[in-house]
Amino acid sequence: MIPAPGAGSEGIKKKRKRKRSGNRGPQPQIQTATNKSPQPKRPYAKRVDEVSAGGLVIDASGTKGLLIGRYDTKDSTGKRVLWSLPKGHIEEGETPEQAAIREVAEETGITSSITKSLGVIDFWFMAGGKRIHKTVHHFMFTEVGGALAAQESEVDEVSWFPLEEIVDRLAYPDEKKLIARSAELTP
Repeated sequence: MIPAPGAGSEGIKKKRKRKRSGNRGPQPQIQTATNKSPQPKRPYAKRVDEVSAGGLVIDASGTKGLLIGRYDTKDSTGKRVLWSLPKGHIEEGETPEQAAIREVAEETGITSSITKSLGVIDFWFMAGGKRIHKTVHHFMFTEVGGALAAQESEVDEVSWFPLEEIVDRLAYPDEKKLIARSAELTP
């Protein structure tokens, strides 16, 4: 008796085409009883939680808002300024409100008082090989006094802008959304 083609080892064997995996890069090594080499461990970035406070200061006339600027390190000309809200770390024993008032004064030279909370935003970024989860408490302030002066160690520029320009000037999407949804920028 003759088996049907492809039905057994004596019949005609059909050649199978192997599917190529494509260019997927190095394939992971599967550990078997004969292959005892351990998988290399992926280094994980250490997670760090940071909490800051700051916000938008409205000038005494109620027509301008205060922003800080830092030169964009990715700009080849070195002239592009990234505008943002003044803010900084909450120190041990401080409330978010106390830290916000202190940080605004340190970064801008302007003393202020809080008129209302604008909300809290949080975001992730990488710095120094660490995954940083940052939470920022934002407030609206009214200018009380002081003289406009950028903090030399952290801020490149500080300036007042008409309130209608604030959202467009802000460099970071989360801050843009926060200020835009505040609707009216009056204390």
